[in-house]
Amino acid sequence: MPLQLTAMPVDRGKTVRGAIAGAVAAGVWAAQIPLDKRAFGCEFDDVKLLGTALTRRRAWPLVGWALHVQNGALFGAVYANVAPRLPLPSWARGPVAASVENLATWPLTALTDRLHPAREELPSAFANPRAIAQSAWRHLLFGVVLGELERRLNTPDPVEVADYGVAVSSNGHGNLEHLVSTG
Repeated sequence: MPLQLTAMPVDRGKTVRGAIAGAVAAGVWAAQIPLDKRAFGCEFDDVKLLGTALTRRRAWPLVGWALHVQNGALFGAVYANVAPRLPLPSWARGPVAASVENLATWPLTALTDRLHPAREELPSAFANPRAIAQSAWRHLLFGVVLGELERRLNTPDPVEVADYGVAVSSNGHGNLEHLVSTG
């Protein structure tokens, strides 16, 4: 029996809202980098890694931020369509997805340590326990922000329930005031 693959339906609105959530989460990640550099005692910097890969000019921070936010938006767009299918509670989906991505892509830092155009200016990351912990923290933060924001943006509108309290009593048999008329 051959394996049959079916296309996963993509909701454009959900995808766009997921991209927005991912972009915001990546912005939060990038904004807190100076703080976690001090906390972890490690100069590993994703924005610098991305920016200096494309330019060595003074514009590298802007380029790095743009690429980082773009990557977050792409991740968020995919996440918004995949997350509802994950067999996890909603609060865990973002952190787990981001942590899995971190584990899957961390080995690529061995390549950046050897091949990045600005490798002389960047700290070695692959076998650096502080950089590994720092990356785990950043992905956890990203995942929490992404997961919660995407959940809030993509939660379906609550079903509006009509107020039948006037016509129905708590026992389900109606309201005695409507039965007895005075006057």
